[in-house]
Amino acid sequence: MKRALSLALAAALLLIPAGAEDAAPGISARSAVLIDAESGETLYELRADERSLIASTTKIMTALVALERCGLSDRVRIDSRSAGTEGSSAYLREGEVWTVEELLFGLMLSSGNDAAEAIALHCAGSGEAFAELMNEKAAALGLEDTHFANPSGLDAEGHYSTARDMAALAAHAMENADFSRIVSSRSATVQGREIYNHNRLLSSYPGCVGVKTGYTIAAGRTLVSCAERDGLRFICVTLRDRDDWRDHAALYDWAFGRYESRLVIDSAALYRCAAAGGESAFVSVRAESDGYAALESGAEVDYEIELPPFVFAPVEAGERAGTIRAVSGGRVVCERELIFAEGMEAKG
Repeated sequence: MKRALSLALAAALLLIPAGAEDAAPGISARSAVLIDAESGETLYELRADERSLIASTTKIMTALVALERCGLSDRVRIDSRSAGTEGSSAYLREGEVWTVEELLFGLMLSSGNDAAEAIALHCAGSGEAFAELMNEKAAALGLEDTHFANPSGLDAEGHYSTARDMAALAAHAMENADFSRIVSSRSATVQGREIYNHNRLLSSYPGCVGVKTGYTIAAGRTLVSCAERDGLRFICVTLRDRDDWRDHAALYDWAFGRYESRLVIDSAALYRCAAAGGESAFVSVRAESDGYAALESGAEVDYEIELPPFVFAPVEAGERAGTIRAVSGGRVVCERELIFAEGMEAKG
């Protein structure tokens, strides 16, 4: 009997497709995406371009616009319009004076809709005007399937995004040092009160550094998170997911186990561009900065280099010369501008 079971198990194992052990885990989200924050490359997706309500993950954009338009030390007097905002709360009281930084902690840790309204009133005079600023920023970032109707994420007509757009937004926002500092905080003391971050992954998943939870009855559970380890930084987004904590952890485990951070564009490497009218027939060019990408172990990398047939002297060091792209598996995994590594004067 044991021998029969062993043979049956061996036969079953032979039927598993090669590489199946590397397959991404099944998750319960309606839509999801996981990207490499450095390159923006999509590593996993599930209906990633489907428009959806996004609940309080909206506040990622609210915080970003506030950081770009207001000073952290700006003082904001709380009035009845923000103090009486419905939904999740940072417990603002009419007549209190908060700084913008304190409001941002109340916004991103406590998910305060009242903090979102206070920020909007301070920065733009009204929630509607602030939403216009949010949409301007979305357009500037190329988020074509995103539109905001309010700064808090309360369900509203014309308020939506996609998993892919939210991942791109989070990757951009995490480059802001103040944003990153706030969303990675597990707790903070604000107005003499201790507040705690709703993002459970900060304490339960090693390497998690942000970013925002969300929930309404209509939107379901929404979660945008960021985790980094061994030079890799991933952004994960799930929308309408009843088991989001587990799903994010499972996707991160899969990604960290499958990919490695590799230097694919070295700014110290020199390339040649033909030159005319100068002291030499060639001028050196290099990438403006190093470029890293998340690649599977052993993945090959090819390069596409765009340079003009020749350049006329004089040229200045640091001037843009062209573009270099690292390509793996038929996909561009990293791109950098090429600049002149040296200057060249015109002959005579």
